[in-house]
Amino acid sequence: MTSSVYILLTDTGTLFTRSIKQYTKAPYNHASISFDKELSELYSFGRKKPNNPLSGGFVKEDILHGTYSRYPNTTCVIYKLEVTEREVEKMRRVLEVFIKNKSKFLYNLLGVIGVSLKEPIEFSNSYFCSQFVSEIFHRSGIKLWDKLPALVTPDDFRTCERLQLVFEGRLFDYGPVKDKFL
Repeated sequence: MTSSVYILLTDTGTLFTRSIKQYTKAPYNHASISFDKELSELYSFGRKKPNNPLSGGFVKEDILHGTYSRYPNTTCVIYKLEVTEREVEKMRRVLEVFIKNKSKFLYNLLGVIGVSLKEPIEFSNSYFCSQFVSEIFHRSGIKLWDKLPALVTPDDFRTCERLQLVFEGRLFDYGPVKDKFL
């Protein structure tokens, strides 16, 4: 039996994402993973507090009340990956380690610079968004690329042939989110 996990790529339009976009030329520069199409169980590495872009780490993102709620014009693309129930179990076990130790994790800002240099910069308990999502897949035995998680960018998800496009547009126009928002 198969199941699905979802990858959300976003562009909030903040100064930080505009700066990254200037360099990457990619339309989306933040990646998150969800175990449901409603995106209610959404995880990433990003802002711990919506008002403070400098306070980053492992986060359970909340579209309606978290950082995204401050940026209603956030654009996104959502992909679906078909996986087995066993792979979902493995991913959830990996995720549980992050959840249980969330206060120990930091945002890997140097790793973002490493990606631009094509040189992985890794620290224990330190990730950037796409590195984290890729790490979940990697540790669960799901190989999407021939590169280390520390070199995976949000744009790599857009070009991954195993992912199926679900939606592209304004985040708050995505059916399951829009239904909750109204």
